[in-house]
Amino acid sequence: MANEEMLVLNRLLKQIEDVKLGLDPEVLAGWYNKVADDAKTEAPSHLVDSIDVVQDPILPMKFEFKTSKRAVKYVLEAIDRNLPDMPTATRLYFQKLSEIIQAEMLR
Repeated sequence: MANEEMLVLNRLLKQIEDVKLGLDPEVLAGWYNKVADDAKTEAPSHLVDSIDVVQDPILPMKFEFKTSKRAVKYVLEAIDRNLPDMPTATRLYFQKLSEIIQAEMLR
């Protein structure tokens, strides 16, 4: 029974570490850049310069995804394509980001 408990505890510790890792500013920055690069790859050449990510130098957890309305489609598609590869916490973060971008487009 103690062996089973250790396995469960180790699994829980790994899940906690994955969540912690998924919300690390460096991990988020990496995924923001990956999504932006993928969106630029798919977007027509005249929209590539309108897609950019800016990380706040003072608040490293604060990002701004700058994009034109015409390029939003490519950003949303890039987010969707990358979701399966993201750690759980990062995936939830980007799902919420996608919702926010879509809501902004409806304003």
